[in-house]
Amino acid sequence: MNNSSLLLDDPGWVIALKGLLIFVLCVVLTLLSVWGERRIVARMQMRLGPNRVGPFGLIQALADGVKLALKEDIIPKAADRVVFVLAPIISATTCFMAFAVIPLTGKVNFFGEETVMQLTDLPVGVLYVLATASIGVYGIVLAGWSSGSTYPLLGGLRSSAQVISYEIAMGLSFVGVFIYAGSMSTGDIIASQSTWWNVVVLFPSFAIYVISMVGETNRAPFDLAEAEGELVGGFHTEYSSLKFALFFLAEYVNIIAVSALATTLFLGGPSAPPGLGFTSAWLGGWFSFVWFFVKVLGFFFFFVWLRGTLPRLRYDQFMKFGWKVLIPVNVAWILVVATLRLMTQQGASQFMIAAFTGGVVIAVLVALSIFDSTKRKAEERARYVGEMPEPSFPVPALPVIKGAITKGDQK
Repeated sequence: MNNSSLLLDDPGWVIALKGLLIFVLCVVLTLLSVWGERRIVARMQMRLGPNRVGPFGLIQALADGVKLALKEDIIPKAADRVVFVLAPIISATTCFMAFAVIPLTGKVNFFGEETVMQLTDLPVGVLYVLATASIGVYGIVLAGWSSGSTYPLLGGLRSSAQVISYEIAMGLSFVGVFIYAGSMSTGDIIASQSTWWNVVVLFPSFAIYVISMVGETNRAPFDLAEAEGELVGGFHTEYSSLKFALFFLAEYVNIIAVSALATTLFLGGPSAPPGLGFTSAWLGGWFSFVWFFVKVLGFFFFFVWLRGTLPRLRYDQFMKFGWKVLIPVNVAWILVVATLRLMTQQGASQFMIAAFTGGVVIAVLVALSIFDSTKRKAEERARYVGEMPEPSFPVPALPVIKGAITKGDQK
């Protein structure tokens, strides 16, 4: 019996209880994530981090949440009050919806019912996650527009451009997974990874998704929508009290959601690593949640590591990387994956598959070599001629002032 059949047999009280447990788990993980991020970054910077409120500072995030909820709620006069209030609600509610189709465990006994810790298994489950993530960004865009202020508006505009750029790359990175699994259902995708995880077979898709998910969640070094060095606080500059806390909650739940999706699509979901499959039967199948949780924590540490080590990109570099690097590479990789899959299904020999793979690798190396050689020659030519290389961003011409003293006048 597959996951879909098990979930269809769930009574209403089981669905409601699973939904409540998943919601509580996301909120608790958010509190622990805030604490964990502050402690890890402090360790990288040779500081202590939160260590006063509760043992090891564990209750610091909860204290901050209570403090935000009790602060004065201020709405600017120029703001559109209805949209201003709805924006953080949209961001905070849609981020939880992605967990409806993500299986957190294998088959378990849930109060006498055999089921999976998953609310539903849609035939287009991955597209459902993409749709909810897209709607969640509307909260950021509307927050910037409704604030009636310049800097939030710029942050909202950046966020909309960011989503258009990096959701295309994210969606294309899923195509290879769909081709190999033959389905868009999260349960079927996990079942297709019984022999090899997709991170091994489809590593370029995995790398592109990891980069795109950082841009999708507005995290450093891609946090251009809230760049405090140039936009004060970005889209949430005018927010305070509980509304700001909702944006804070949405950011960390989104991190957990995209990490859970990466675990599902590329790391076998709740399945154990190769050679440790016997552990999945421990605790009546509930030990599979431990494997899922460890994989999600690995992605979360990657998010924190990026924040603690990389500086923020310039906006034109950020957009150029999305449109001119990620998307073209993704399209080329999809063609390679589709060709290999077709050759495998038509019974091509191992020699033909190896020859095609080797040809692709050689073509990539030759292209990289030509690009590197061309770039090096251009730099040498500019150095010898004494010309500076052209900047990669538009530079306005210097203004001409009438009556200014020129070198000729000085002579």
